[in-house]
Formats: sequence, structure tokens, C-alpha cells
Amino acid sequence: MLYIGIDLGTSSVKLLLVDEHGAIRNTVSRDYPISFPRPGWSEQNPDDWWDACLDGLKALLTGNAAGEVAGIGVGGQMHGLVILDEADAVIRPAILWNDGRTGEETDWLNTAVGRERLSEMTANIAFAGFTAPKLLWLKKHEPEHFARIAKIMLPKDYINYRLTGVHACDCSDASGMLLLDVAHRRWSAGMLDICGVKEAQMPRLYESYDVIGTVSPALAAALGLRPGVQVVAGAGDNAAAAVGTGTVGAGGCNISLGTSGTLFISSDRFRVDPHNALHAFAHADGGWHLMGCMLSAASCNKWLYEDIFRTRDYGAEQSAVAPEALGHGRVYFLPYLMGERSPINDVNARAAFVGMSMDTTRADMVQAVLEGVAFAIRDSFEVAKAIGLDIRRSKLCGGGSRSDVWRTIFANVLGIPLDLVKTEQGPGYGAAMLAMVGCGRFATVAEAAAALVEVAGTVEPDAALTALYDAQYQKFRRIYPAMRELFPAIR
Repeated sequence: MLYIGIDLGTSSVKLLLVDEHGAIRNTVSRDYPISFPRPGWSEQNPDDWWDACLDGLKALLTGNAAGEVAGIGVGGQMHGLVILDEADAVIRPAILWNDGRTGEETDWLNTAVGRERLSEMTANIAFAGFTAPKLLWLKKHEPEHFARIAKIMLPKDYINYRLTGVHACDCSDASGMLLLDVAHRRWSAGMLDICGVKEAQMPRLYESYDVIGTVSPALAAALGLRPGVQVVAGAGDNAAAAVGTGTVGAGGCNISLGTSGTLFISSDRFRVDPHNALHAFAHADGGWHLMGCMLSAASCNKWLYEDIFRTRDYGAEQSAVAPEALGHGRVYFLPYLMGERSPINDVNARAAFVGMSMDTTRADMVQAVLEGVAFAIRDSFEVAKAIGLDIRRSKLCGGGSRSDVWRTIFANVLGIPLDLVKTEQGPGYGAAMLAMVGCGRFATVAEAAAALVEVAGTVEPDAALTALYDAQYQKFRRIYPAMRELFPAIR
């Protein structure tokens, strides 16, 4: 049998056709636009996602045995607010995960409602990218749209709805809404009341590997699928990527370098960072995880190379960074192009180069950006260590993981071995694995990971370079506190 995994990203959707042994038969990618209506705002039209998915599905299955497809799983960008009316029509463009308009609402939740109460209800505090602050913003600034809401969904849930006609959400993705009682895997009545919505407006909750329905007959016929192809609830992109790298059960760690960057620590028990610097979320394997998320990771490279240097030759830019320069950089970069989430939770934070001089080169700037992202991930890594987590090694995935120099920088900034998996297709592969579990190919997510995920190589840290980077990091961590009070004044 065959399985489809869909990765609904921020700039494109990637679709995988995977056989029952985990081999990828075909891949297809389709782009769609992103809109920035005002500084700090970020929106997309959900129908653009569906059009791209539908076109991608047709291309994915062309020339392949569509009649052998048994199941579909979707992993997708988290936190985005999708609202439907009574006719299931999209009311307004989706407000995305990296949208920063909800500073006032986030502050109100953390102060008026209070961090302690928020953590009691949801295991987390408010961050500007979460869904609940977006609802409060909508209620205040677009009351006519808020009044029409019949169903509140997340981005990948909208794709599942278009596939099946079912309003569903999984616990991993729901954890990032600040509307879920994560400990008990149910909607938080207290948070729903604070946001002025009813549970009937929320989708039904499932585990990521649960079957929510089947592909609609009309769509199945149009795609050449057999009747009854099952669709699982899927997962948020980070949880799906963790499944795809085998980061399941107790003590696993995965670092993802995509548009955003994450440190993902899986667990078989529920726990909360007492300072709420790390997110406490449900995992797609039925357990839980702690996660640190920075808003701009590989997107920092895209900004520097394409927008500033006017080139798409990423390899040439990074090849100019000499190996002997690593650990000796004099230029530092704060990677806060869209504000920052973990662990500083500052929507006003902005990016900055520090330490530039007349002899600063283009390669110095490239190196500073690569190191700045690694240092920012280490900020979350240090929080994890401070609460007693002993992280001895990690998987590394995402587009940024394909860079040799960046892998070296990360291994030595963190001082741990980084494992690279053989099949590195991120959330799409994890989503296909979830579909296999839902269709009965494997009994559990852990069983699927053990059978399908293989480490292809490891990047080992060098003790001398790790020591150099530790000294560099101690300087880096002083830059943001020195600039913090300035950022609100220069927005």
C-alpha cells in the first residue's frame, strides 16, 4: 500500500508518496503567496493552500498507482487562525504564526489574566504568535468577522476539512493555540471563556494518528483514489518533523532549521518549564514534549542572501566562510527579524549586526548570521539544561541541516553530536508515518519510527572549537539585554 504525507509550510506545500516500507516514490512541491498587509503582519488565503494541495496531489499521483493509496496525513504550520462561517466559507485571510500584531493582547493575557493562571489552564503563557491572542485581536478590531465565526481551525485542519468534510484538530497542533488543557488533552473551558468562544466553535480533538474520516467520494474520484482512503488528524509541523526523525518517547531531541527554528524534546510524561520559557505541548506520538521556538532561522539566510546580497547562490555565500574563522568571529547577529518567541518572548525585538567595522567582509556577515541562529537555539538549550534535562545528542533536520558549515557550527555551539537521518523530508514524512499508524501498518508511532527511521551520519563536536564557541556565546547572550529597552522605541 501507499501513503501520502503533506507538509503545509509557510511558503509552499510539499507532498510525498511513500510506500509501506518507508521508501519515497514521488515528491511534489507547490508555492503560494504570503501577504504582509502592515509591518509585522503576516497573512495567507487558506484557499491558496487548498489549490496548491489539490494541484500537487494530482501531480503526485500522475503515473503512480493511485488506487493503492491507503491513507493521508498532514503536518502543517502551527498557530494560524483560520475562521469559517456557517457555510464553512473562509471569513478572512488566516493570521499566521509569525504575525506580530497581537502585542497588546499578549501583554493583557500575561498580566491581567496572569502567567500563573494561564499556565494552570494551558501549561503555557501567551506568545504573540499563538492563536488565542489572535482571537482577542479579532474580537476587538474586526468584530463583524468575529461575530460570524462558526468554526475555528488551524492551517492543516483546513486541508483535512477539504479532504474529508470533517472539522478536526489533533492535540499536538492544538497545544499551540493557548486554548488547550495540555495536561488533560481537552479544550480549556477557562480559556475559551476568556476569548469569548464556545466549545461548539472548536473542532473535535483527536490524537495525531487517529483516523478522522475518509477522502470525500467526489474528490477520490477526481484523483483516481479508491473509495475509503483514510485521513488521520495529522500534527503540527514540529511534532510531525519529530516523528519523521524518530524523536519519540522519552528523552529524544530534534533541532529543526526551517523558516523558524526549534529545539524539540520528547517525553513520555507531562512536565512544564516553571518559567514557561519553553512550550509544554502534546506530542504526536501520544506523549508530550517541551519546545523552544525562534521565529527566524533559515529565513535569516534568505533575507541576507536574497534581499540584501541579491543572490540565490547559498552555497557560494557559505563556502566563503573559512573553517579557521569558526569560533573567532568578531561580528555578532541577533536573529530577531520577526521579533522573538523562545525564550525571550519579545514581539518588539529586532535583528541587529553588532561589532562591524571597516574591515568587516561579506563572509563575516554570513558567518555571523549562521552563528547567531545557533546561539539563539542555544538560549533554549540552556533553559532545558537549567530545568534538569540532560541532552546528550540530537537529531538535526530542516532545510538548514543540508549546510555543512552550519551543521559544524551547531554541533560545536551546543557541544553535542548531531545525527542526520537518511530520509530527511521533515513534517511530510512524519505525516505519512502517522497515516501508516492510523491505517494499521504499525501499531504505534514508536514502532513506525523504529522500523523506518535510520541515521545516515553524525556531526561530532570538536572540544577546542566547542570551547571557543562557548566564549563567543557568553558575549552573544549579553547583547539582547543591552538593547532590549531600545527596541520598542525604534519599531
